[in-house]
Amino acid sequence: MLSGHAVFTVQEMRRAGIRNSELLIKAEVDFDVLLTAGKSLRYQQHLSGLKFTIIIFSTNRLMFVEGLVSQVEYVLSVIDKGKVVEL
Repeated sequence: MLSGHAVFTVQEMRRAGIRNSELLIKAEVDFDVLLTAGKSLRYQQHLSGLKFTIIIFSTNRLMFVEGLVSQVEYVLSVIDKGKVVEL
């Protein structure tokens, strides 16, 4: 859905079941952006100083996420790394 971007699921990266803290460390090495429906992530983890962007959806339902593609593309074009955005 995000043309021009390589997108992977946690399952594809074989990182399902990994704690959020470890997932964030691995994501910081491998990616520029983390898309997640983990709304509590921002409150559970220390996110300041991250070297990548986090976009948080209110749900992981595909129909909802598909409706946000243009907003995600816009956010990716204007946001600075290290920021957290909720859509």
